[in-house]
Amino acid sequence: MSLLDLSRWQFAITVMFHMTFPAITVGLSIFLAVVYGMYWRTGRTVYLQMFRFWRRIFAVGFAIGVVAGAVITFQMGLNWGVYGARTGPIIGPIIGMEVVTAFFVEAGFIGVLLYGDGRVRKGTMFVSTVMVAVGTVLSSTWIIAANSWMQTPAGFKVVHGQFEPTDWMHVIFNPSFIWRWPHMLAAVLISASFFVAGISAWYLVKGRAKGFARRSMSIALGIAALLMPVQLYLGDNVAGHELPYQLSKLEAIEGNWDNGDTGFVLFAVPDQQAARNIAELDIPCLGSYIAKDLTCKTAMPGLKLTPAADRPGMAATFWGFRVMFLAAVLMFGTVFAATVLRLRDRLWTARRFHRFVLWTTPVGILAILGGWVTAEAGRQPWIVFGQLRTSAAASRLAPGEVLFSVIGFSALYLVMLVAYVVYIVRTMRTGPERDDPRHAPPPEDLPDSGLAENRVPLEPAVPLASREVTA
Repeated sequence: MSLLDLSRWQFAITVMFHMTFPAITVGLSIFLAVVYGMYWRTGRTVYLQMFRFWRRIFAVGFAIGVVAGAVITFQMGLNWGVYGARTGPIIGPIIGMEVVTAFFVEAGFIGVLLYGDGRVRKGTMFVSTVMVAVGTVLSSTWIIAANSWMQTPAGFKVVHGQFEPTDWMHVIFNPSFIWRWPHMLAAVLISASFFVAGISAWYLVKGRAKGFARRSMSIALGIAALLMPVQLYLGDNVAGHELPYQLSKLEAIEGNWDNGDTGFVLFAVPDQQAARNIAELDIPCLGSYIAKDLTCKTAMPGLKLTPAADRPGMAATFWGFRVMFLAAVLMFGTVFAATVLRLRDRLWTARRFHRFVLWTTPVGILAILGGWVTAEAGRQPWIVFGQLRTSAAASRLAPGEVLFSVIGFSALYLVMLVAYVVYIVRTMRTGPERDDPRHAPPPEDLPDSGLAENRVPLEPAVPLASREVTA
């Protein structure tokens, strides 16, 4: 591999590892705010049990995601120094705004979220949980703004080789950001919903903690059912507003090299050098139907329309989109079936459906990763589309050192990912029974300071008779 290939692989592996965690934690932070708010309002202990259980999974994933995100920033300066120098006047302030807004908000309230239960008022706990959720949303907002500017750059001028902002409104609200941000926000909410629903389904299959599992699964599948139709609409508008600026990405997504195909290529093995598909499976007319033409006359463009030097890698772009698209179809079918079962009052007795939902636990994460592969691989060979080539943006480093770091990062990320999965499995086996406040002793008598409202002691309560004897 060349130095450019190694630098791209290192960055891609880091970003894919990092995105695995926001795909869970952003939506899970909002879920925690919802369930704690319902506990505060209704006083039902099942919601506090849900909050405590899912908080443990959120906390570890949040910590790993923050660490991996910091590595991305360092790599932008070390492996992609030319990119950092040339785009610094634009990308630098955007990333700085993420730190000033999102990180400060999260750092200010995450401690209360993790350790305030039983120590502060319920209102304080709820506000802190909401603020952490706001911080995660703000973080994703600034990241999508920076990446969208790289996809559809606007509001800038080039001065002495640097991109300098001329209109920050156009920089941030560039043509693709307007649709990519809500699309990504809905994606992480759906991903977290399937994550929660899948783990909850495991308890239903095992016949454990049924009240907790039913409530968690009901909320998760309900949110996913509401968002999936919206997400399909948003995804269609992302394609409609971004792909006209990047026709080469559209050509690679379709999987065609030549023009004239009205079908939809479901499976393909592209040969980039020969500009042909070694093997493919094409569904006739489906491409035209997707383009809203039922006459089967709308043909899909071929990648040969783009000069060879400007073509993205078709294999990564094609399969990234197929993973995202097929995962979306699977999730839509799942929430449709769940809605039918709910209306027929069979959602909690359909054991086969519960087993199926268990296997869909990671499908939302896979859809997000597939979407990012599509967006980033399809933008190549540009790092700032149409303005700065990826080959011109990499730092001049020793290939051996980069290769060593790629191997080191990959091994470390694999260990961390396995450790997180093992932690989730152990947490599932331990179960939410330990989080049920009904199994805890009553709170100790405290002075009227507001702390007694939600406090649960750590030691077993002494029986009343023993207290009398001691007195």
